Amino acid sequence: MSRFNVLLLLVLLGCSVYLVRVSYDARRLFTELDRARSEERLLDSEHERLKAEKQAQATPLRVEKTARDKLAMRTATPAVTQYVTYARAASAAEGRTP
Repeated sequence: MSRFNVLLLLVLLGCSVYLVRVSYDARRLFTELDRARSEERLLDSEHERLKAEKQAQATPLRVEKTARDKLAMRTATPAVTQYVTYARAASAAEGRTP
């Protein structure tokens, strides 16, 4: 009977060590999960901030200001507009052939 008791004691010790290890792994995984969730919240807020910044950058007034300041563009008026016509199209419109 004493061999059986020693065997049961060894099984009990093995199960105890396994239980401690599983508890430690569970705590470690819970901590990782909590960190991942907090990082997700940070990334979501950063994403929302970037979306709002993108919308602010793409307003028509800002695009027009950038075009004037950085690209030296100006608004098209009839005074600076040049119309280009093709010779064939112009002669076809008048009824002539080249």
